[in-house]
Amino acid sequence: MGASDFANLPHIGESVRRKEDYRFITGAGQYTDDINLPNQRYAVFVRSPYAHATINSIDTAAASAMPGVVHIFTGKDLEGKMGGLPCGWLITSTDGQPMKEPPHPVLALGKVRYVGDQVAMVVAETLEQARNAAEAVEVDYGVLPAVVDVVDAKGATALHDAAPDNHCYKWALGDKAAVDAVFASAAHVTKISLTNNRLIPNAMEPRAAIGSFSRANDEYTLYVSNQNPHVERLLMTAFVLGLPEHKVRVIAPDVGGGFGSKIFLYAEDVALTWAAKQLNCAIKWTADRSESFLTDAHGRDHASTAEMAMDKDGKFLAMRVHTDANLGAYLSTFSTAVPTILYATLLAGQYTTPMIHVEVDAWFTNTAPVDAYRGAGRPEATYLLERLVSRCAWDLGLGQDTIRERNFIKNFPYQTPVALQYDVGDYQAAMDKARDLADVAGFAARRAASEAKGLRRGLGYSSYIEACGIAPSNIAGALGARAGLFECGEIRVHPTGSVTVFTGSHSHGQGHETTFAQVVAARLGIPVENVDVVHGDTGRVPFGMGTYGSRSISVGGAAIMKALDKIESKAKKIAAHLMEAGDADIEFKNGEFTVKGTDKKIPFGQVALTAYVPHNYPLDKLEPGLNETAFYDPVNFTFPAGTYICEVEVDPQTGVVRIDRFSAVDDFGTIINPMIVEGQVHGGLVQGIGQAMMENCVYDKESGQLLTGSMMDYALPRADDLPQFKLGTVCTPCTHNPLGTKGCGEAGAIGSPPAVINAVLDALHPLGVTELDMPASPSRVWEAIRAQAR
Repeated sequence: MGASDFANLPHIGESVRRKEDYRFITGAGQYTDDINLPNQRYAVFVRSPYAHATINSIDTAAASAMPGVVHIFTGKDLEGKMGGLPCGWLITSTDGQPMKEPPHPVLALGKVRYVGDQVAMVVAETLEQARNAAEAVEVDYGVLPAVVDVVDAKGATALHDAAPDNHCYKWALGDKAAVDAVFASAAHVTKISLTNNRLIPNAMEPRAAIGSFSRANDEYTLYVSNQNPHVERLLMTAFVLGLPEHKVRVIAPDVGGGFGSKIFLYAEDVALTWAAKQLNCAIKWTADRSESFLTDAHGRDHASTAEMAMDKDGKFLAMRVHTDANLGAYLSTFSTAVPTILYATLLAGQYTTPMIHVEVDAWFTNTAPVDAYRGAGRPEATYLLERLVSRCAWDLGLGQDTIRERNFIKNFPYQTPVALQYDVGDYQAAMDKARDLADVAGFAARRAASEAKGLRRGLGYSSYIEACGIAPSNIAGALGARAGLFECGEIRVHPTGSVTVFTGSHSHGQGHETTFAQVVAARLGIPVENVDVVHGDTGRVPFGMGTYGSRSISVGGAAIMKALDKIESKAKKIAAHLMEAGDADIEFKNGEFTVKGTDKKIPFGQVALTAYVPHNYPLDKLEPGLNETAFYDPVNFTFPAGTYICEVEVDPQTGVVRIDRFSAVDDFGTIINPMIVEGQVHGGLVQGIGQAMMENCVYDKESGQLLTGSMMDYALPRADDLPQFKLGTVCTPCTHNPLGTKGCGEAGAIGSPPAVINAVLDALHPLGVTELDMPASPSRVWEAIRAQAR
């Protein structure tokens, strides 16, 4: 079945109410912290109060004697019994040497490297007892100088012996000499320097885990709030604990948000799993919000310069970029891929720039590890490129839309100069629709009205593209990935004709139980309510790579479609036998099997029953049952794209920025459930606007202390900070997956930050303000205005 046929099936494109909403709304969901096991104890981690220090000694004697304390583990207890946490992506430096990969111990050994680094694990009968004992653990630290800003990392006190200069790797893409030659003769060159501010993920559900062990069968079970349980199990067993994979079951029940921060293998998960056997009891840990601020992997944190060479008419000729990327204190699971493979390969954007050269230096600092956060490299690339493109327009006296249209890719497939090949798109259609939604034609009148009130009004554009469903595995492997990037789907048809789907993808709020059910219901011609979706359990799902990178429907859904192909093929053989016809004469549509050219037909349910009650069955040709599994490894990324337009009003007396309107047009290919897609875009827009306007992770430069370690200090967007969004879509179906889908979960967070900042700069341009880093808080905007007035 082709993508165009699929898009015309019943249930596809329908805003079906989410099947999972009832249990969530009524409090019937089951999150990791809701689970309590027999013989359960509680863990609390002793964490470093210093950003950088030697551990001279740890005295646990007094704490161990406190009421209810079962055991206290330190790094010395784990030394030699397990490996360190692995990094899942190997980067090779420009000199041909592998990246520096220092050890990442589960509990700190000899040294702590950021505030929150885990030093000891206290296990007690109650949570209160564990907390009390943790406070009584005495650690003698030798405080060392700390470095937190990526631009200061070179020459600072070394975090790791393996990286004496704090440098992890230098990576590059493109032909530097050829790009430099174009710049030397270009009619115009525009240059910008900017920072992509560090962000702290704040999922509604904090990280949590329960480790348990059964002596009866020598098996471990880990309940964990995680986006990819099979990957968690693989990394923990093969790289850290050295356990047979089949002896560890990882269960991720309902997950209350992740946004990337729950992809990774964290030290707490390993420590709990290992200790469960040592103590012969289940051990539970749930992070409090302050702990999450300190220890969840952070996002973004780039310092970059970028230049565009153009001809006299504003046609892009070449671009060059240098980025310093902050990796934090240790290499997190996918951290090294974010500022390289997932970043540099998107710097072509929607434009026909013939040549691009990008160079990335990655550094260790005394901060929480940095890894994938909603978009993972794509927001950083888009922010850099779209800020640069708008600056090019202003330098040449062109409209922000004009310069984009002048450079849009119009012919597909299109091979970019940064490795990726786009299969399809229509960027002009998205731009046209966005301008209509935003009423750009009426902007001049609105600007005049604002100026009459002493306010400044600005319009900002952002034409983004992203790459979803990291693929294919062999290419990813060649680029450094240490795992496959396929997906698995199993379709189990029951005798009554109802279906259970087992998917290696996982939901943390995206509505998989509804969307995947729509796909299956559409193919088999059965009601959506007759399809159940199972995910998040390595003991029930064959295998899977989890959810990240907007891969669920385009990769996980494609695996389900392949399994459905097998179901349909076998079911046709059964139907042919029942209707005394040849296999080739059977057609299947809307839940019925028919014989071509006749009025013979039987429903899907009858075929399902026959498969399990094979009284009249071609046993010489087919096995009983109707159950199929398929793996899907994509041949390419999918490439959602769109244009966002933001309109702001700025009070120059106070620096307050008000977003008056925001219009977003996206091309997600085939859309299964418009309501769910709209919700995903809304959520992404809120996070992107939050970064642009208020969110900002700040460490004290001297001490390395996290200054934004609570909701009082770290500003998250609220409903009254946001306008009513206007959304639209265009559709160019993906050409290489059977659904024609492209992914939608990250788009809003990718396209919105540059649209907001470009709008603010458009408003402030008459005042002489030409540069402004995120977030555009009132104090920053006011300072930028005052700087021009002095």
